[in-house]
Amino acid sequence: MKPLERFTVLDLTRVRSGPAAVRQFADWGANVIKIEEPSDLADDKPGGSAQFADYQNTHRNKKSITLNLKHPKGKALFLELVKKADVVVENYRPNVKFKLGIDYESLKKVNPRIVYASVSGFGQDGPYATRPGLDQIAQGIGGLMSVTGEPGHGPMRAGIPVADLTAGLFCAIGIFIALLEREQSGEGQWVQTSLLQSQIWMMDFQAMRWLMNKEVAGQSGNDHPTSSPTGVFPTLNGHMNIAAMGNDIFARLCKVIGAEELIADERYTTVPLRAVNRKSLNAAIAAKTQLKPTEDWIDLMNEKGVPCGPILSMDQTFENEQVKHLQMAAPLKHPKLGDVHVVGQAVKLSRSVVGDISPAPEQGEHNQGVYASLGLSDAELAALKEEGVI
Repeated sequence: MKPLERFTVLDLTRVRSGPAAVRQFADWGANVIKIEEPSDLADDKPGGSAQFADYQNTHRNKKSITLNLKHPKGKALFLELVKKADVVVENYRPNVKFKLGIDYESLKKVNPRIVYASVSGFGQDGPYATRPGLDQIAQGIGGLMSVTGEPGHGPMRAGIPVADLTAGLFCAIGIFIALLEREQSGEGQWVQTSLLQSQIWMMDFQAMRWLMNKEVAGQSGNDHPTSSPTGVFPTLNGHMNIAAMGNDIFARLCKVIGAEELIADERYTTVPLRAVNRKSLNAAIAAKTQLKPTEDWIDLMNEKGVPCGPILSMDQTFENEQVKHLQMAAPLKHPKLGDVHVVGQAVKLSRSVVGDISPAPEQGEHNQGVYASLGLSDAELAALKEEGVI
């Protein structure tokens, strides 16, 4: 039995932030029912067709039903599903759920134990609540773009949807907390997070530099903002990362690269001095690292306890021996695409396993089974489809 098998999750989410939250439940065995607007066009689904790689990764291990929540009969069917569910997750704009009459207070009357989770761009209320919120907008307002990229080259977005994905993870964490609390109180509650809140939380020490020290962090490119030498250095056949934080590791690095004279250099004797004199220090180190291939340096530095590593493209990442060992490319058998892979789980438990991954469902693929569980016959389903309810 999978650890979350006893829970039923109704998934009203689209695109990335909400689905990232629900994926944690789907992977660990929850009965996840993805509710989609009825449509004859598969590409109408935000996130792409079920044949697209991203969609397979985002919506794996779910069931799919079609349901028109704007239709009175559709809403009635949804409320019947809510009666049997544990969790509802949505990432509409904040006012949409109230217009549909499927907000937390409304669903709480149907099922007091329901845990209702909302992911939004900027929060459920406040001056920005009604604005459309997307990942890059949150990266900008949340400060990430101001510290990303090379100094003097203007703001730079991160290469992945940081705000979307972390908002999804925080949403999942909030749901888990609410489910645990429900074991004591017997009641559900409303879990809320946003792309903006998640992005600011991710700013971590950069945020604290301002909050406590009133220091506004700027861009530092590939260099660590406060520690040196930590950054990207050239090698004979490319580049590598070196993170020689602290005096002991710095001394080890200098010995490995044959630059012992840097240890006693008065410009580099302390962590703050090395940060101030980063440019000349980086140049001195680069003069040495560019003399040997990346692979040689990595072997030598790891042997002496100097943190370092290669800089890999995505194909090289999944060919990396440690990545393979961690099974981060999870196999998936798809009825049309054949044997493919999706991104594996980043959490491993000592007894419970994710197990086989099922493909992202086709739109409405599980209509018959899910609606049959509510007591609807095939004839009734056909009539509902004709009315545009499902």
